[in-house]
Amino acid sequence: MKENLTRKELAQTINDKLGISQRSAGELVDLVFSTLKQTLLDEESVKLVQFGTFTVRNKAPRMGRNPRTGETMEIARRCMVSFKASKNLRHKINP
Repeated sequence: MKENLTRKELAQTINDKLGISQRSAGELVDLVFSTLKQTLLDEESVKLVQFGTFTVRNKAPRMGRNPRTGETMEIARRCMVSFKASKNLRHKINP
């Protein structure tokens, strides 16, 4: 089983399927990911039909503890990206 799909492999697949140059395919991959990143930085959701939805969730500050010392401390407010797979993708992964 393959562990990771790289940017270069995505560009190669686009090159193979669409017949565009490797350089153009790489630029296309970069453009898609930069658009995804900017949309998430603007705290907007990204919905990819038949794949899933990326959303930015705001997590409130909370009390936690340092596992090394046991000292209680406040964990600051933060944002995180979450992904929810589409029903179609979930059914393909778990038949």
